Amino acid sequence: MSNRPLKGAVIGYGFISSKGHIPAYLERAKQKHDVEIVAIADICEERRLIAGELLPEARIYTDYQILLEQEEDLDFVDISTPPAYHAEIALAALKKGIHVLCEKPLTTTLEEAKVLLEAAQKYERVLYPCHNYKHAPVVKAIREVIESGKIGKVRSVTLNTFRNTHAKGVTEWHTHWRREKKYSGGGIAMDHGSHTFYLTFDWLKSYPTAVSAKMTNLEPEKYDTEDNFSATLTFPEGLAHVHLTWTAGVRKVIYTVQGEKGAITVDDDDMQIALMQKTSGPDVAQGAVTWNVERKKIQSDWMDASHVHWFNSLFDGFKKAISENDYVGKEAKEAYLCIQLITQAYRSARERSVELPLSQ
Repeated sequence: MSNRPLKGAVIGYGFISSKGHIPAYLERAKQKHDVEIVAIADICEERRLIAGELLPEARIYTDYQILLEQEEDLDFVDISTPPAYHAEIALAALKKGIHVLCEKPLTTTLEEAKVLLEAAQKYERVLYPCHNYKHAPVVKAIREVIESGKIGKVRSVTLNTFRNTHAKGVTEWHTHWRREKKYSGGGIAMDHGSHTFYLTFDWLKSYPTAVSAKMTNLEPEKYDTEDNFSATLTFPEGLAHVHLTWTAGVRKVIYTVQGEKGAITVDDDDMQIALMQKTSGPDVAQGAVTWNVERKKIQSDWMDASHVHWFNSLFDGFKKAISENDYVGKEAKEAYLCIQLITQAYRSARERSVELPLSQ
């Protein structure tokens, strides 16, 4: 591959592309000179006008089909539309011989995901999901501790994501699209499940064999998607417990990783590593085991929903996949597994519930 900048087009100019992806691309273009956004497509006229003001040299299109027809030397597209449109846009780009970077979830159905993975292999173009949570500094730190062997083999993990509302879209176009299934494909499990699930794969170093889930919608008169989701994932050598909510009293992530010799606890940017220390005494209560606790603060900007500061690391991975012709790599395969998990979790939540009698 030549050293010229990768030429890209952004399809969908909503919150995540305008506040996250585009600012990261512009900064990267200044610093590394390895990417250039030459075109943007959005179906909303107001959003197109805003995009044109920010990127006066980029060509602006009313839809992705015209963009793909007109742009003749694109290296990649960045798909940042609502999930319901991911599959058709990604497939069209792959057929045109264009690499695809796609926001999560990769698709809203397992069949669509299967088609995309097969197309990426067939047309020999990279399919790469925006699994950006693994690029958060504190999440990288968790991985380093696990890899070091300090806490021993991981036995269980918990991942709690608290949000006091669903993420709002731009005011110019369907602000609440995440709560409408026709655009989102589902509620918080579809929106946030991928982030949670691919982290469990990393930390438990395997893939789950079963899932059991529950979910609720506290505003059924307004929305047709779930706002609370809990699941237990069974892994070959451990369990993952997941809770996602849009109805919390605070915006926060709390993760725990329990190993044979210690544990990691993360509360947003605050990280605690507890390592087991053996001392004298017949049992834990009498001092046979104590813990050496190390506390760190790792700035990760969790409050910034655009996660713009994580994007460079993500794009490095995408570039590497392109340079190595890794068309359907680990990231794409895990995106498929995430959608499989979400699909089966929805099935579990629908079918496997035991009703309790009202107390007398």
